[in-house]
Amino acid sequence: MAPTEADRLRHMRDAASVALSFAQGKARTDLDADTMLTFALIRAIEIIGEAAARLPAAVRDAHPQIP
Repeated sequence: MAPTEADRLRHMRDAASVALSFAQGKARTDLDADTMLTFALIRAIEIIGEAAARLPAAVRDAHPQIP
């Protein structure tokens, strides 16, 4: 079964939440020094982007305030 719009939005929300929790309390120097952190944040951003790209245009158009 293909993911629904709600599934994709949930994936985006969850990945953003995880990224924020990983980055909390970290500085740029931590990102430069910690390859695992860097890859984890990149993966979370990829999940958000992939889900966003697959949302129907009507959903994106209904929320122009979200880039």
